[in-house]
Amino acid sequence: MRNKIFQLHRRLSIIIAIPVFLWAFSGFMHPIMTNIRPAIATQGILPVAVDTARIRYPLARALREHHLDSLSNFRLIHIDTNWFYQVQLLAGAGGPNGKAAVPVYISCTNGNILTAGDWLYAQYLARQFLEGPNTFTRGGPKAGLGETHDCCGAATDIVLNPVKGAKVANVSLISHYDEEYKSINRLLPVYRVSFERTDGIRVFVETTQDRFSFAMDNRRAVFDGIFRLCHTWGWLDALGKGRLAVEVLVALTALFTALLGIYIFFTTKGGGTRGARRTHRYTAIAAALFTFLWTFSGSYHALSKFRDDVRDRYAMDTRVAAEATAFDMTRLQAACMRPVTNISMVDMDGDLYWRVSLLPKGSLPPVVYVRARDYTMIADGDARYAAWMAAHFSGYLEGEIKKVEPITSFGDEYNFADKRLPVWKVSYDRDLHVRYYVETCSGRLASRVDDMAAAEGYSFSVFHKHHFMDWGGKTVRDASTMFWAFAQVLMVIVGCVFWLKQGKSTSFRA
Repeated sequence: MRNKIFQLHRRLSIIIAIPVFLWAFSGFMHPIMTNIRPAIATQGILPVAVDTARIRYPLARALREHHLDSLSNFRLIHIDTNWFYQVQLLAGAGGPNGKAAVPVYISCTNGNILTAGDWLYAQYLARQFLEGPNTFTRGGPKAGLGETHDCCGAATDIVLNPVKGAKVANVSLISHYDEEYKSINRLLPVYRVSFERTDGIRVFVETTQDRFSFAMDNRRAVFDGIFRLCHTWGWLDALGKGRLAVEVLVALTALFTALLGIYIFFTTKGGGTRGARRTHRYTAIAAALFTFLWTFSGSYHALSKFRDDVRDRYAMDTRVAAEATAFDMTRLQAACMRPVTNISMVDMDGDLYWRVSLLPKGSLPPVVYVRARDYTMIADGDARYAAWMAAHFSGYLEGEIKKVEPITSFGDEYNFADKRLPVWKVSYDRDLHVRYYVETCSGRLASRVDDMAAAEGYSFSVFHKHHFMDWGGKTVRDASTMFWAFAQVLMVIVGCVFWLKQGKSTSFRA
């Protein structure tokens, strides 16, 4: 019986040797890859108070003049000292140039449209993320704020003719994930802004939230390509979800093989073993626990991928009439009693509200909700809107909500892969204690987690990505990952040497 187990272990080991080697080798490289990320100045842009002297042209009037009868939302943005309304169109609606879903930029000073505004703003953001907020040092004029001030021309000149820094090589709108910008980055649509530098750096930005998404340079692209081929098996993408089936089958085979090896170790005597067999015996048992943890969590993770991630399909379907966008900046400032950094609109329970962002004081940016019809502020507006969003996405009654709480940092359940912060966690007692993570500033579902999904996420985080070593910080966790990944590589190499030396022998010696 033990001889048959030995033979089965030996044959299965040869079958899974190359896949395990590829996984372990790329796993060893992953911490290196995460530590050679392109150097960028910042991943966030500090909000500034709205320059009310430049909010001179009513948005409702500008929309009417440009024949835009309705919109999804709007907010305020600035390019240097030039302020614009960023008008987000309804899905499928065409802007002045006939382009769908690309925001339109209207001057807050004279109501003119900024030509190619989103394309320009993407470059403005990308340069700040890459080189720092002080890249644009010219500043706009402090006087002459009347109708004659050409803020569109000034903004265009600032972006296209920077006083310092690398030139922009190419700007492209990304509306679908591709080999470079993968689904793990979550955010769409984004712009890929490439710079004329020797490292070929590309910065991905989301213009509708002033958000940094991802950066790639030529060196990281090499590591990323190797990881894609060796670890996530991108060469099997043509199989669709069949790739996941192959990964699960191989991982479970490796797990079973490791269990057979553990059985052999503890049911046989190793005193008389020598050479490659002895080396394999002890390297394998040392690495076996992590072989088990990695293959178990990897196959569990791959199985979870058979269920489509549909979070991107959930967004608040807001439709605002152009005339409803007429806001009184003076009344808003008076209602908020704090410097305002941005304004947008939400539709909640049949009422329109101004969603007003204020200068931050802590980790959760202060946001207040002011009723559009009478400029009265409602208590806990952001939490109430989060609950409203969760009810809209889930179809549950608001009365079924157990708890609403802000999330300002990543953790085990809502982690870095989910990308969006800050968000609100809305918890229910039903359907495996389902939790909806919603981002109120964008009106989007950030994540949906229940007890089953949380168990898989915890397994992958702790067993596969070594987050049980978080007590020592990233350096200790990376060192642990690399050590045990190398142990897997060594185990495979020594096992193959042992197999080659054994040749066709099938004898089993206790």
